[in-house]
Amino acid sequence: MKASTSRAKLHPRNQHLNGYDLDLLTEQHPALSAFIITTPAGTKSIDFSDNKAVKTLNQALLKAHYNVDFWDIPQHNLCPPIPGRVDYIHYLADLLADDNQTQIPTGRQVKVLDIGTGANLVYPLTGGHEYNWHFTGTDIDPAAIKVAKQIAQFNNLKITLKQQKNAANIFKGVINSKDLYHLTLCNPPFHASSEDAVKGSERKWKNLGKAPSSTLNFGGQNNELWCEGGEVQFISNMIKESAAVAEQVMWFTSLVSKKDNIAALEQELKQHPIAQYKIVDMAQGQKVSRFIAWSYFDKATREQICEELE
Repeated sequence: MKASTSRAKLHPRNQHLNGYDLDLLTEQHPALSAFIITTPAGTKSIDFSDNKAVKTLNQALLKAHYNVDFWDIPQHNLCPPIPGRVDYIHYLADLLADDNQTQIPTGRQVKVLDIGTGANLVYPLTGGHEYNWHFTGTDIDPAAIKVAKQIAQFNNLKITLKQQKNAANIFKGVINSKDLYHLTLCNPPFHASSEDAVKGSERKWKNLGKAPSSTLNFGGQNNELWCEGGEVQFISNMIKESAAVAEQVMWFTSLVSKKDNIAALEQELKQHPIAQYKIVDMAQGQKVSRFIAWSYFDKATREQICEELE
């Protein structure tokens, strides 16, 4: 069974729905003031082609809106745009609410697994603040897990972090036999090769009105940006693996960067005894993104699981 949802702008609960309040952000994080520029239209902004400016903006956003006093990542790690990442969290909350009489389940009894949490830890930091869910983050990179643990510790946050020691696995080795997660989420590597990643970077620089460069203004290492077969292969592998832990996860989800990839993923889903799947569109400014969600539980069973959260 398929359901589709479409939106025209950031989620209504997204704190960044009306843009950035740069005065508030510089007040909360004075270091940002060094990166404020005036656009040709006479408005304040930052230079989004400057990775230091982007990271400092993220520090300010996390501090001002999510009570994250300390956040820093190595220069080579992915520096995610906060508004779009938080949108995913809010739509996941709506996904749970659909099975809970329209009420969003909150509190640490709601268990969420973040696949590929990265050094930035963005989903546990923002989702934990917005809904007080308990997050478990996994990553194949031990250095990323180390940085993520430091961020959690510095901010006195209880976030579980696990290294995925086998790069060929996604759920195996991190979901134990006694685990039950209400959600999994993932921002998969969407390029199929390093060459594709470079081309994608050059397009971003062109969109920013800058000369082409292979440097990413939002950073990112190889394992964060590309994998063999791109996002279709990665998510297809995720769907295949999900069958082995079907009774331990209420909703599996993943971002899908390219609309054209949805058809192939739907074909993969049809190879498994999925009770329901959804494609949820999220429009963020001029960019439209989406996530795919699938569950092996029928709606009545999911509603019963949510009742147990009360």
